[in-house]
Amino acid sequence: MKHVKIQTISLKAHPTLNEKWVQEIIADDPSILGIGDVVLKDKERIHRGAGRLDLLLQEADGHGRYEVEIQLGATDEQHIIRTIEYWDIERKRYPQYDHTAVIIAEDITSRFLNVISLFNGNIPIMALQFSAIDTGNGIGLHFTRVLDTVSRGFVDEDEEVAQVTDRGYWEKKGSKQTLSLCDSVFEKCKDFLPSDSRLSFNKFYIGFWTEGRACNFTVLRPQKSILRIDIKLPRTEEYQEIIESAELDYLDYDPRWGNYRIRVSAQDLSSKGETILRLMRQAFELRQ
Repeated sequence: MKHVKIQTISLKAHPTLNEKWVQEIIADDPSILGIGDVVLKDKERIHRGAGRLDLLLQEADGHGRYEVEIQLGATDEQHIIRTIEYWDIERKRYPQYDHTAVIIAEDITSRFLNVISLFNGNIPIMALQFSAIDTGNGIGLHFTRVLDTVSRGFVDEDEEVAQVTDRGYWEKKGSKQTLSLCDSVFEKCKDFLPSDSRLSFNKFYIGFWTEGRACNFTVLRPQKSILRIDIKLPRTEEYQEIIESAELDYLDYDPRWGNYRIRVSAQDLSSKGETILRLMRQAFELRQ
């Protein structure tokens, strides 16, 4: 196979291509950013007294929004401040969404990467560096995520402060029928769980306890007539295909905690239990 040398160009110095061009390319196909299944919500969004937000993207499932600022050349102070300011305005105006500030630049210097990293513990911020590649047939854009949002810990990492409850609490909060579904799920999981495993009853969820510690690769949330199962897996096309092919009652993917959220009835557990168990097994193996 013949090797072809890639020719990158600087859009900052380009005579005709500009930031507006990059903005339009992303707006037409936000998937090129590689940050998930997102769609364009708005562009050049006016913020009174603060200017215009380049792009507002929203996750296809509707739970997350991304405030995107684009800059040609290297990042600078004004660009970072402006990005955070737009993020702050949007999150206060629409608190029902999970908001992430996104900085896109041709060159995210180490100096400013360090500065952005300092914010990232308190402000969900993502930095993407892009290259413009001359293919001979046109200019292509390649995006690389150089800083991701700080990932949230597993549910069990806060287990020591979880408010412990008991079976009776969940029989009232849910029902005896849905709690029985939890028992059935647990029985199926015994195929791959250590022998000392048990269910762990907490105020907001029922988790798993294995080998003397919490191991919440999946959490169970019994409701009055249905059981919700949150399976901690990365969002991939493979898992999405498994869920859709089995026709599971799929609510959504929660990017905040990295969970596939599925509703399960007694009939579902009987007819689709193999698929549910397969997903839970893979989630458990990823924790090991």
